[in-house]
Amino acid sequence: MQPKLSILIPMYNEEKNAVTAARTLTDFFDRKYPDGDYEVVFCNDGSRDRCAEQVEALSLPHVRVTGYPDNRGKGSAVREGIGQCRGEAIVYTDCDLAYGCEAIDAISRALLEGDSSLVIGSRNLSADGYAGYTAMRKLMSRTYIRLISLLAGFSYSDSQCGIKCIRREAAEQIFRRCTVNGFAFDLEVLILADKLGLKVTEFQIGRAHV
Repeated sequence: MQPKLSILIPMYNEEKNAVTAARTLTDFFDRKYPDGDYEVVFCNDGSRDRCAEQVEALSLPHVRVTGYPDNRGKGSAVREGIGQCRGEAIVYTDCDLAYGCEAIDAISRALLEGDSSLVIGSRNLSADGYAGYTAMRKLMSRTYIRLISLLAGFSYSDSQCGIKCIRREAAEQIFRRCTVNGFAFDLEVLILADKLGLKVTEFQIGRAHV
């Protein structure tokens, strides 16, 4: 049976976070989806530590681990993981769950209840989006985002936010065309979405309250 929601976590050397993330996501989404209509997919990007084995050892019913032995980059891990996800909506975010489980749930419902193909988190739509950032890091992040937007011709307020939700059909269209393995894959995804004429909307995101 196709689950309603897939949560994709790319990981590289995440022993510090992986087990906690798996348990936290399971505890939260077991309550949100008591019928079990969700899955969590960890994609191991050639980690040199035992994060993949540690997640697998938990034997959680809605958690799977996929991946490959060589380190290629986050873009590659997301692309590989997307191909393994079965959900109607696919949320991908980092292993530290920086934006929290509530944000994962909210952004997925925004997609499922709307008509967008891709819903992207934005830290620039709320006052607390950069809570916990130093003033310098906040300035650098916003400057980088503005520069990227100008170069790519985007109007998005935060193309680099680390949480996005994509409809399965759109994911198949976009990610089969993706080639970027590194951190710039986010930019490639949005460029392709625009070229394909897919509807992209932004969603207000604050810092973590897991």
